[in-house]
Amino acid sequence: MLFHSQIFLFIFLPSVFCAYFLANKLTKIDTKIILILSGLIFYSWWNIYLSPLIIISIFLNYFLSKLLINNKKFSSKKKSLFLAIFLNIIFLIILKYLDFIILNINFLFASDFEYINLPFPLAISFVTFQTIVYLVDCYDGNIKKNTLTEYSLFIIFFPQLIAGPIVKYNNMMPQYKSAANKMINHKNIFLGLIVIIIGFFKKVIIADNLALIVDDGFANLESLEFFSSWLTSLAFTFQIYFDFSGYIDMATGSALLFNIKLPVNFDSPFKASSMIDFWRRWHITLSNFLMNYIYFPWLKSLKTLTFFKSMVVTFFVFVIAGIWHGPSWLYIIFGTLHGAGLIINHTFNKHFNFSFNKYIAWFLTFNYVNFTLIFFRSKTIENSLDIIQSMIGLNGLNIYMVLDKSLFLIFIFLLAIIITFCFKNSNYLVENYNKKVL
Repeated sequence: MLFHSQIFLFIFLPSVFCAYFLANKLTKIDTKIILILSGLIFYSWWNIYLSPLIIISIFLNYFLSKLLINNKKFSSKKKSLFLAIFLNIIFLIILKYLDFIILNINFLFASDFEYINLPFPLAISFVTFQTIVYLVDCYDGNIKKNTLTEYSLFIIFFPQLIAGPIVKYNNMMPQYKSAANKMINHKNIFLGLIVIIIGFFKKVIIADNLALIVDDGFANLESLEFFSSWLTSLAFTFQIYFDFSGYIDMATGSALLFNIKLPVNFDSPFKASSMIDFWRRWHITLSNFLMNYIYFPWLKSLKTLTFFKSMVVTFFVFVIAGIWHGPSWLYIIFGTLHGAGLIINHTFNKHFNFSFNKYIAWFLTFNYVNFTLIFFRSKTIENSLDIIQSMIGLNGLNIYMVLDKSLFLIFIFLLAIIITFCFKNSNYLVENYNKKVL
């Protein structure tokens, strides 16, 4: 079930809303049960045959979390954490990356192993990362008590199940338990609906129409020249932003209907003036996960820490980030380029007492991100090189190819630019509205 679908907006979401607040007012049913059941329905709608996987994962990780909470011996507790994380990573690898591994084995060893062709379970990557955050918090003693009901809701709360944001148990559970949050809040309903509409506009009006430009460009790479290749590349850069941030807005707005506040996940990333700044603004909860659960623990494991070693770790953390996006070498190249960009950024800051003009810094950062996203969208490395070749003018200049595009699509492209650079993110609306009237 997709957030922008009619079934979600006009049937599922209103039905869950009514059931949630009526259950609180008229029955003794725990409202958390309503949200858990709605999450299971939401998840099963995508592929009902895969729904047992998330149920198995919930029961398994609840059991493992109990071992971590109740185990007082440091050595055995550490082994339990290692086992828990290992099982989740193996689970992710089998379901998402097994055919990619087979592909590379066949290539390297000229073998002919058959592909397993397992379907991807919905949101497996986000669920895995959120589960790891939870397990580490149990290990660190930040979670001292839990129940199966509470843990199940933490994992399967439908507004943030598909694309995040990645949340922490101790930030969410007090909201689920709050008696005030179980009462209808007209201000939150009003704000939630506004944010849902903003997200719907981003996804359906902007992202989906930009996709028409992008799909046409990548389907006709041999005919692209300088202007049309730049239009194709930039259209995808804005498409992926409006697609993802639109989904996050709809998640945020849906959660607000139930008086649940999700963390900010985007903060005008295309206004960033460096790659460091970009990753502080883009998919913030993923950045926090990479830093707190991979980067810093990796650094702490080193006997001696040097700038060079920290940069090596940075590089491989972003290789992991690339792999996390999907089983493809193009995603790995995307992550590698971002790791390299961050290394250059840190190295420049360390060795040169010089700062670029903010507009030059922004221009360099934005275009580097745009360059990396070519690999994110392409189907093959050859496709990426084709469009880059056109972007540097090797296939000629013919502005009439751009002028032949639909005026409506060009208008959407220009509108995306204006919204991105002239308006604040929707999270500012949520924050300022809360400060003024809630």
